[in-house]
Amino acid sequence: MSTIDLQAVKGTRDFYPDDMRLRTWLFGLWREVAAQYGFEEYDSCVLESEELYIRKAGDEITDQLYNFIDKGGRRVALRPEITPSLARMVMAKGTSLPLPARWFAIAQCFRYENMQRGRKREHFQWNMDVIGLASEAAEAELMAAQCAFLRATGLSLSAQKCEIIIKVSNRQVIQHFLEGLGITGDAFAAVCVIIDKHDKIGRDATIHALAGLGIAADAAGRILAILAVTGLAEATAIVGADNPGISSLTRLMSHLSDFGIAHCARIDLSVIRGLSYYTGCVWEVFDASGSLPRAIAGGGRYDRLIESFGGTPLAMVGFGFGDVVIAEILSERGLIPASVLARGIDDVVYPMSAAEFPVANQLARALRAQGRKVAVDYSERRFKHVVKRAEDDGAKRLLILGVDEVKNRRVTVRQLGKERVENQVALSELGVADPVSP
Repeated sequence: MSTIDLQAVKGTRDFYPDDMRLRTWLFGLWREVAAQYGFEEYDSCVLESEELYIRKAGDEITDQLYNFIDKGGRRVALRPEITPSLARMVMAKGTSLPLPARWFAIAQCFRYENMQRGRKREHFQWNMDVIGLASEAAEAELMAAQCAFLRATGLSLSAQKCEIIIKVSNRQVIQHFLEGLGITGDAFAAVCVIIDKHDKIGRDATIHALAGLGIAADAAGRILAILAVTGLAEATAIVGADNPGISSLTRLMSHLSDFGIAHCARIDLSVIRGLSYYTGCVWEVFDASGSLPRAIAGGGRYDRLIESFGGTPLAMVGFGFGDVVIAEILSERGLIPASVLARGIDDVVYPMSAAEFPVANQLARALRAQGRKVAVDYSERRFKHVVKRAEDDGAKRLLILGVDEVKNRRVTVRQLGKERVENQVALSELGVADPVSP
């Protein structure tokens, strides 16, 4: 018989206990911040109808689907993102959903794409979405939540030292500019996919890709020129203050100032986001040091997504924040607390032989009832190995039960660490009742 491959499927991950401790900590921060901002948690099935993702013209995500035909003949896919699922769920609620609604999710997503540092074919993504609010205050609130999380990890977001950059744009700026070049409808969506990648593929490859859509070299050059624009004043000077995208960005920057994070934001018209359903403000969050050039997170407004599924247009805006990139950054900067990776055991109870197992179990039960995290070492190994394992697991105390301890209804308590202080404690003091005489 051939042996099985012991590695996880390419691009996916196994989570051993150390990995789970990091993941639990990260998810805990996400949930804590979402709760602080008044968001409710939801989730959807990881398996969705393929149609949910292939309706968006020009999206490369269509080619990245893990899709197949199920046993009922239905075309289905593992979700590559959760936003279409959110739209489906909102449509299902209809007018019974009180608006505005603030929902968040921590979703596992799958995309068959080229892997590189910070990118896998499976990842978890923190999504926060505001449903039914057209004001740019919604975008600002979401960016503020992202900043609150980043501060909680230990990153500096002060005006003197902001370790992240929020690059902000508005699709209406580019849309109105491209309309002037005769690029509309599905062609606009396809162009957005190409220019979203222009930083990665370079100027020549971008012009070549645009030429494949029938866009002449001079028009492609003008598109690349506007993508180089940064700053609200420069953008306004080029496209005009009456451009609805500029008006929206002006209001957004005012809201960001109210939240105290305007110094972390920069208007950058090169931010376009690859998904075709974005209709207004779009943004991406980057590590200011540039050590990891991939975006940490990204978001945008998608007021017409529900309409594209046959529903009534509804204002919606949200972001996705992946676990892979932020874990890389925090690890690189030494910002993952040692306590996060520690096993977190309070006590190890060590019965020196099987004869002491009954009392060890009683002691462990009493300690757990007091809220302590307790492991019982039933290994009957040599004492030095038991001590080392307990200290490696981060235990604070080792409670030793030998023949004499059980006979005298006592336990030897060793404080672990450098000093390793020992003392004898009556079992009754730790909550173990004396046995009832027959």
